[in-house]
Amino acid sequence: MDKNIRVALFGMYALIFFMFGWLSHSAYSPVHKIEKPSLLDNIKKNKVLNVVLLNAPSTYYIGTEGAQGFEYDLLNTYAKYLGVELNITTANTVIEAIELSKNPNIHITSAALAKTSQREKTFNFGPSYFEVQEQVICHRGMLGSSRFPRDVEDLAGLKITVGSGTSYSETITALQEDGFDINASFTSEHSTEELLAQVARNEIDCTIADSNIYAINLRYFTEIALAFAISPREQLAWVLAPDSKELESDMYSWFNTFNQSGAMAQLKDHYYSYVLFFDYYNTTMFYKRVKSRLPKYKKYFLQAAEKYEIPWTLLAAISYQESHWNPKAKSFTGVRGLMMLTRRTAKLLGVKNRLDPRQSVMGGTRHIKSMIKLVPEDVKGENRLKFALAAYNVGMGHIHDAQKLAQKIGYDKNIWSDLKKVLPLLSQKKYYKTLKHGYARGSEPVKYVDSIYNYRDILENSIEEANKVQKGDKQESNTSAK
Repeated sequence: MDKNIRVALFGMYALIFFMFGWLSHSAYSPVHKIEKPSLLDNIKKNKVLNVVLLNAPSTYYIGTEGAQGFEYDLLNTYAKYLGVELNITTANTVIEAIELSKNPNIHITSAALAKTSQREKTFNFGPSYFEVQEQVICHRGMLGSSRFPRDVEDLAGLKITVGSGTSYSETITALQEDGFDINASFTSEHSTEELLAQVARNEIDCTIADSNIYAINLRYFTEIALAFAISPREQLAWVLAPDSKELESDMYSWFNTFNQSGAMAQLKDHYYSYVLFFDYYNTTMFYKRVKSRLPKYKKYFLQAAEKYEIPWTLLAAISYQESHWNPKAKSFTGVRGLMMLTRRTAKLLGVKNRLDPRQSVMGGTRHIKSMIKLVPEDVKGENRLKFALAAYNVGMGHIHDAQKLAQKIGYDKNIWSDLKKVLPLLSQKKYYKTLKHGYARGSEPVKYVDSIYNYRDILENSIEEANKVQKGDKQESNTSAK
């Protein structure tokens, strides 16, 4: 056979063999690489969002109406957006929350954690949702004395304790390294709230807490006082599991929508608007009257709550705001009794004796219930109750005026966080002269609602603390019996 023909045949066989091998490989190998499902995909598939939540007033706790707390509500809303259930693992301290976050099954850790530069080296943070500042909190009894600190140098010689693993411990350590004389101890056994309680009992001089934590707990621990801010503004954020890029991206998108819709402002208003309302004397007196006066009338609040489906703690708070639980209270305008009913309102409600505690509470609650029914249907959820309480104070006509004004100037007329911005404008001529019901002292219903919710929160916290003590006493009693 000619040499050239042999070479051609060999080349042809080689080409055929190559083509056959390539086609065989293509037939049995996937053309596209199969991607591994993301963490977000798995969360949606399993329909469960596993979170660690710090058990504290600013994050998550079980109240009289079940689970609540700013960060709990935020996480629960996000879980509903994803269409999944929220599976909660609780932590009692920040260091415990951080330790639990290392569990590979945990998706999010929510413990009011500040996004510090040191933590960002270790943790994968999601979007920021709250701005705070670290504050030095000391015992109120030190006020006016040379021991009450006004700056970092004044901390020398004071007994200070902060939680280990917190941003506060980072701040103290950094200051010590800079040469400041601060004799602080670090504890992993006590939460920030427990340390604030120790300050209130004068067991330690000072601790450090974020501004939002101090604001909430000031009502519960009246003997604490703000000394000074010890850090610049910091951002709180959730810690996300490693390799959660898609979850983080989705979360940023959701937060953006949640903010723009006004829902975030509404949530912050719900938990923080009235915590800034603090009067040392009034709050101290409230605690005393919870013990001395409330027990006499609690049964009437419970009866009214059951009949009209309004929480009894809220009814008690309304009554305290109205009369300080004095059944013979009388104002200069002639309103009387525990719920401070006018003669006309009492007559419409069938209340024959305004000074009778039971009649006053039942009549006042019925009046509030009727106010709730008069609130426009577009007002939803707890906003309805706040609108009704404002109307109880200033009249429903002025609430309708405020709604019209809110709509005119670009606010949402159906949410309390926006309406409370508008109500004070009803005392300004340029606004009230165009409204049907004219002038109103619009700041009053705002203060009224904030004050009621402030008293309600203090009352519910007092009940919760009393239940803990009672439970602890029973456990101790059972242990002793054994």
